[in-house]
Amino acid sequence: MKLISVDKIWDRADHNAFTDMVRFGDHLYCVFREATAHVSDDGALRVIRSADEGKSWESVVLMQMSHADLRDGKLISYKGELLLLGLGSFISRVKQERQSYLWRSQEGLTWSDPIEVAKPNDWLWRLVEHKGVLWGISYFPKPKGYASLYRSPDGHSFTRVFKKFNKQGYVNESGLFFDENNCAHCLLRRDPVWGPEETALLGFSKPPYQYWRWKELDKRIGGPVSFYYQGHHYGVVRLYDNKIRTSIAEINSVTGEVNELLSLPSGGDNSYAGVVLDRGSLKVSYYSSHEGKTAIYFAEVDI
Repeated sequence: MKLISVDKIWDRADHNAFTDMVRFGDHLYCVFREATAHVSDDGALRVIRSADEGKSWESVVLMQMSHADLRDGKLISYKGELLLLGLGSFISRVKQERQSYLWRSQEGLTWSDPIEVAKPNDWLWRLVEHKGVLWGISYFPKPKGYASLYRSPDGHSFTRVFKKFNKQGYVNESGLFFDENNCAHCLLRRDPVWGPEETALLGFSKPPYQYWRWKELDKRIGGPVSFYYQGHHYGVVRLYDNKIRTSIAEINSVTGEVNELLSLPSGGDNSYAGVVLDRGSLKVSYYSSHEGKTAIYFAEVDI
């Protein structure tokens, strides 16, 4: 695995972070949060796109809500539409703290109004498609929190099909994929917030995905995104040992090892990648503050 190139593609806001990326039609689309700080009440979701494989980018839309900080945008191409998933963290938290939302676009330029998806306060992290069905994992960030499994047959109605499919510590962000045998694989982050558990978990399940087997991994990770390539499970994650950095790692399901393969130019506040694996290369969006200002980067990797 070799780094081909890396470029800063956006730094116009005070804080530019938490990315995802997808190919839709003839363009690459990247989404990220713009705000004044890592934690603030003024987050908006900016979508940009590139028609030349990441060399130049143009802004498409800026999603904002006056009553909520928008965070953690995720993109997926689904049944001819581009879907944007994001979380609204409410500024006034009298009745509810957060809500997951979904926007949709038919051509990537004009967008629908948001619809509410997932239960109130469930943080739906990312959507993946398997056999025409959308799957996603949410988490409930409380001392007695848990992760849940969601399913949608059409991208409109979402059902929580497994409420507490993991509650082994403070479980939160996830990377999910399905292999050629229809087995689901879940890379699940843990943090030592309301307990001592901090190393990641790897979950496995077969259809109908109601029983999960879990293995503890050997490292703490952050901001995971998973992908499957030639029989191997890879993740782009934040690693915490030594220097905090964004790295591409192979996840060994037998030994539980997270084997770092390539460290991307990164440091400080960083990670939360998006990946596009096609046309002979791995394209990665991520954010980092190793050059001072927290900015969005685009890397190409020979895998």
